[in-house]
Amino acid sequence: MTEPTLTSLLDAAAQRRPDAPALSWKAARWSYAQLSGAAAATAAFLQTHDVAQGERVALLFRNSPHYVAAYYGALAAGCVTVPLNPHEHAQVLARQMEHSQARLLLGDPAHPEWSAIAELASAAGAEAIEVPSEDDAGTHARYLKQMGGPAAAGGAGPAPDALATIIYTSGTTGRPKGVMLSHRNLAANTAAIVEYLGLTPEDRGIAVLPFQFSYGNSVLHMHLSIGAELLLEDSIAYPHAVLQRMADEGVTGFSGVPSTFALLLSRCELPAFDLRKLRYLTQAGGPMPKANIQRLRAQLPGARLFVMYGQTEAAARLSYLPPERLEDKLGSVGIAIPGVELMVQRADGTPANPNEVGEIIARGPNVMQGYLNDVPATREALRDGWLHTGDLGHCDDDGFFYIDGRAVEMIKVGAFRVSPQEVEEVIAAISGVQEVGVTAVPDELLGQAIKAVIVLKNGAHLDVRAVKAHCRQHLAMYKVPKLVEFAATLPYTATGKVRRLGLA
Repeated sequence: MTEPTLTSLLDAAAQRRPDAPALSWKAARWSYAQLSGAAAATAAFLQTHDVAQGERVALLFRNSPHYVAAYYGALAAGCVTVPLNPHEHAQVLARQMEHSQARLLLGDPAHPEWSAIAELASAAGAEAIEVPSEDDAGTHARYLKQMGGPAAAGGAGPAPDALATIIYTSGTTGRPKGVMLSHRNLAANTAAIVEYLGLTPEDRGIAVLPFQFSYGNSVLHMHLSIGAELLLEDSIAYPHAVLQRMADEGVTGFSGVPSTFALLLSRCELPAFDLRKLRYLTQAGGPMPKANIQRLRAQLPGARLFVMYGQTEAAARLSYLPPERLEDKLGSVGIAIPGVELMVQRADGTPANPNEVGEIIARGPNVMQGYLNDVPATREALRDGWLHTGDLGHCDDDGFFYIDGRAVEMIKVGAFRVSPQEVEEVIAAISGVQEVGVTAVPDELLGQAIKAVIVLKNGAHLDVRAVKAHCRQHLAMYKVPKLVEFAATLPYTATGKVRRLGLA
């Protein structure tokens, strides 16, 4: 039996359910037959532009059917997709196109810096092609016309081990890295997520996370792989409108990062919306405060909450916490997803004992091929068949994993090492705190000191003295922040994680 790929799964879904809705975006709704046909037309378009198998195709779209058709069409043509962040500046995008050696750029000319991007793309050796992403009912027909009209599906498609996509991630050093993922990596991770979430073609998800990054990428693929419907949103900037759409269209699944849920909980009364059909929530992209987990479960008792852990280097997901274990394993990121092995390793390379902190390492069919044009970083991350995540954690006696911080983010206060996540958990439990970020600042005596930046809920009042008093009640003295500041917002990376360097 031929090993499945994302493109073969989409084609199979289109054969089984040609008229079923695949993507719903504002006034446009694309069926599976339409999406599969648009992907085939894109593949033919790339071939007429002499883009050979293995060459890179950069994509610059917001969440839209155009992005999906271009992505799957490039894969079907045997090309390598390079998703670009539409919120990024032209110079950064140009560096990524040059680094990836993109042969072609397909993008929405509505981008505010499109002219500069197209010029820089040309300088980097990539032809820029405008693909307007209008959102009315005729958008599918116009997309097909721009791609040269309908086309028949291609042949057998790319091999499972062939490179499928390059996803750029800032990494822990702030230096962009191109994560290389194969067709097998993506298909294996997609199948594992579908399995533990129990997804069916009757599910209807909503995407608020950007497709250009690993988490949003996985949300897209898991729905299309089984023939389910996915509603598209550009962001969660208007949470009330998103929640109303979820109620109106009977959404069954919602995925977010910690800041997504912090925004929903602070600005909306979730029980005010008819979300009876919402059966699951997924959370990844960093630890969510335990207090927000409990609030979310209290406000949406009918939805199963999956706390998850992963990395771009693992095609998205490494572990999940079964919802029925949230009570007794609160704070855990759960167990390995199907097909993946997880282990905690000591600094000397030996396995750690239960409840002993070490580096979490992983292996499985979802682990990346390596970093593009970065042999030293690849050798550091991939050793003896294992992905070294750089995350410090431990495994309890029952086999459940916990994240204790990143090795490079641990704060060294004198002779002590402090996890910023631990301090954040304690402060997040204070009444009136909406969000908190903790980082290290230089200290003449101790080397580093702890700084906390707090965002308060609307109308809440809190002072530095109260924060420190609370911390002294729940933390060792060396873990109590030396500096406490209040801010209107926290700095975030493009993937929704708190940018700790921006807190200092």
